[in-house]
Amino acid sequence: MIKNYFLGLFFLTTATLFSQEIYLKTGKNYTKYKYKDSNLQSNPNLQSGTGSFYEIGFIKPLTNKKIYYSLGLSLNDYNAIGGNMANSYRWDTQYLGLQSGLQYQLFSFKTNKKNAIDVVVKTDLNISSMIYGKQEINGVYYDLKKQEEFSGILLESSLGLQFKYRIPAIGGLSLGYDFAQTVNVGSSSKEHLSYNTNQLELGIHFNIN
Repeated sequence: MIKNYFLGLFFLTTATLFSQEIYLKTGKNYTKYKYKDSNLQSNPNLQSGTGSFYEIGFIKPLTNKKIYYSLGLSLNDYNAIGGNMANSYRWDTQYLGLQSGLQYQLFSFKTNKKNAIDVVVKTDLNISSMIYGKQEINGVYYDLKKQEEFSGILLESSLGLQFKYRIPAIGGLSLGYDFAQTVNVGSSSKEHLSYNTNQLELGIHFNIN
């Protein structure tokens, strides 16, 4: 149901807006869980985990040709590992989200008569919900969708830098880095869980006008 909602909202929005390019991005998430129990005690045994991410969307220039608006669908893995001498555990999660953001072209320089490299700073806001979640404790698996600290709505804000090789006749390729902070705003649990994520991304862009 949640997946269908996000898909419907995305296609409804893109159908009513004039866009300049469509993009596809993929890359790696390096996620650090920040967990506190009901007594606000943290877990010192948590370690960063790695996962993938995928994003599809469009980018539209605003009145200032150096400022762009983006809207897309995202699929993020937020994973982590942990343990001590007695126990080992890991988390594997996937969140489907709707993402919007602003991009600003800091500067651009020509590589030849037609192509150019743009240096872009960007900020995004992502609203997502879990579609898959498993926790492993000593080889036993548990469903995280039943855990309040993982369920609900995640709100993620990010800031990043992107290098885009622009090919006017086609679109372009991009390489970027984002730092994101994610909090659960839809959980009533007394336990608190948030994420810090470093994201490396590779994108392909297609002109559609």
